[in-house]
Amino acid sequence: MSKYRIMVVDDEESLCEILKFNLEKEGYEVVTANSAEEALALDLKGLDLMILDVMMGELSGYGLAGILRKRPETEHLPIIFCSALDSESDKIKGLDLGADDYIAKPFSVAEVMARVRSVLRRSTHRTESQPKVVDENIIRYKELMINNLSKRCHINGEEVSLTRKEFDILVLLLQNRNKILSREQIMRHVWSNEVVVLDRTIDVNITRMRKKLGEYGNNIITRTGYGYGFEE
Repeated sequence: MSKYRIMVVDDEESLCEILKFNLEKEGYEVVTANSAEEALALDLKGLDLMILDVMMGELSGYGLAGILRKRPETEHLPIIFCSALDSESDKIKGLDLGADDYIAKPFSVAEVMARVRSVLRRSTHRTESQPKVVDENIIRYKELMINNLSKRCHINGEEVSLTRKEFDILVLLLQNRNKILSREQIMRHVWSNEVVVLDRTIDVNITRMRKKLGEYGNNIITRTGYGYGFEE
């Protein structure tokens, strides 16, 4: 089996060298870059993982991650953020951008090695069994991303403000892509037994949600007499 190829991107050259040395000791092939711009100038197609700093020069690690997620060849590239930004909101932002893990600086080399092994194991399993499976709490369609932990919706990295019911309906439709769900099914999953819901209530929520989702609102289709679905 060929070696895993890992890129380390950090504007601290000494940190790049430390991680490179230790990763190579573990048997990985490692390439480094000292800025997001330098990383983009390199061949990224054969990478198995990127370890990425957040605070760098003009283009941040968040910005680089956003670019990578838009490119077909790097759309599913596993990313681990390593950053001195260690607040909960920083970590949530990184995970919302599609990162597989987030490590706060300062960190131990042993911790980084363990996280790398874990992400590569998950990535290999995804590739072998179901190519586009993401973390069970993350639902993604192109640049539309739902985080079921933080209950947030993002499009191109920008948060979309949804009500609780709009959010729950969208999650249900995304989890059942290319299927038509009846109003009764939507009522059962989203409203449960809490209130009596009229068909019109569901229609209004979906109409509002379509507007908020912009171009992705067109993916939410109506089958008259049957119900609603999210069509790829």
